[in-house]
Amino acid sequence: MNRPTTPELIEDVQNITDKRHLDIDQVGIKAIKHPIVVKDKSSGAQHTIANFDMYVQLPHNFKGTHMSRFVEILNENEKEISVESFEGILRAMLDRLESKSCNLYMNFPYFINKSAPVSKVESLLDYEVTFIGEISDGEYKNSTKVVVPVTSLCPCSKSISEYGAHNQRSHVTVTIQANEFVWIEEIIEIVEKQASCELYGLLKRPDEKFVTEKAYDNPKFVEDMVRDIATKLKNDKRINSFVVESENFESIHNHSAYALIKS
Repeated sequence: MNRPTTPELIEDVQNITDKRHLDIDQVGIKAIKHPIVVKDKSSGAQHTIANFDMYVQLPHNFKGTHMSRFVEILNENEKEISVESFEGILRAMLDRLESKSCNLYMNFPYFINKSAPVSKVESLLDYEVTFIGEISDGEYKNSTKVVVPVTSLCPCSKSISEYGAHNQRSHVTVTIQANEFVWIEEIIEIVEKQASCELYGLLKRPDEKFVTEKAYDNPKFVEDMVRDIATKLKNDKRINSFVVESENFESIHNHSAYALIKS
């Protein structure tokens, strides 16, 4: 059987009427990689690779969405995708995919060049960042999510032990909605200053002594961590709302300690 090959003769199966009468809240593509440009506080711009998740709402009367159009929209922006491009991409998704709501997630590694506390040797440390955008009922919203790895030391362990205290690496996740621009570095700095100690990519022996003693002098429960960070975020007038989470990967248990505060 010979099937038609010209676009105007090929059946558009996605547009066939679906008789189950069920809207789909999100349908689209996940984990498509694309180069992006992100504002960097120290050097102006940082070029990196992001994973994109792109979804639209699908009305009950359509059998399917046009997956290829997501990729087309992404590639039309070439390499200049940034947080400023977000609303335009979302508006294009609504228009081209004939939907009334859509979501866009851009997840990427962000690198900061850090100097060790004593030796001052420099090294890169990576952070996981996600830009999140959505349009619903014509209203555009965006937020920024940053995962910051830090050190936490247990106050209870320090208090009851004759010497030493157990510590762990913690992942603090901060998600903010802001009314003006906030640097990624500013979010990271807020978190690192409230931890028992921050992390570094490279440490010499004098640096290792410093960070060990700093953590010991600054013990924090997971509850302390989220409360101290939330206090700083609440006092920043640029931030409308936030969620702060901390997961401590316990060194003496086979489970994590976790806490969350929403503004």
